[in-house]
Amino acid sequence: MADRDTFLKEFRGETLGTVSAQSSADENFQNQTIRPILKLQNDLFIAVFINYINKNKPDFYSYSVEKKLQTIENSIQKDIKFRNSLKGIVIALFTIEEYDTYIQNSSSLNKRMMNLLIDRLKSQVQLFEVESDLK
Repeated sequence: MADRDTFLKEFRGETLGTVSAQSSADENFQNQTIRPILKLQNDLFIAVFINYINKNKPDFYSYSVEKKLQTIENSIQKDIKFRNSLKGIVIALFTIEEYDTYIQNSSSLNKRMMNLLIDRLKSQVQLFEVESDLK
């Protein structure tokens, strides 16, 4: 297990965001664990979202930017199966210690995780301008 944990931490890279003595435990976890995983998995999240909209929102590409942003948010917040699959993509890259921390406060950390992912996808909405071949 130690080899896996060491590999994961090295593979994910550095802490993203500020970690200080004043930071809450959730904020530390967010910046040390969740943000690096989201950055690492960014291309996969984009591919997963494109697949999701191709299957579930065929008119997505004709939406205004405002409606696309709302659809990104609603898809992640309201489609429980989709949200759970996204969480799985993140949790799969937790170390055992990080998973132990996560399960102690999963509700709050899930909220942070999904909000960060929503923001990340929204900031890349231009990638969802033209229908993709990832069907």
